[in-house]
Amino acid sequence: MRKVKCPQCREESEYSTENSYRPFCSKRCKMIDLGDWAEEKFSLASEEVPDEEELEKAFMEQMRDSLH
Repeated sequence: MRKVKCPQCREESEYSTENSYRPFCSKRCKMIDLGDWAEEKFSLASEEVPDEEELEKAFMEQMRDSLH
């Protein structure tokens, strides 16, 4: 069986379909990780969301270009 380190506590656990908490070792570690995401301790890199004026300008340009 393949062993991996739990992303939360770093203990080794089996990475198999029998481990319903994979890649975590336990429900506790899985819930701690979920809580960290909910508290925004982690984030995914992304572009800034354009403001409404920028969106409207881009939309109008697209509409104008599609008519030509």
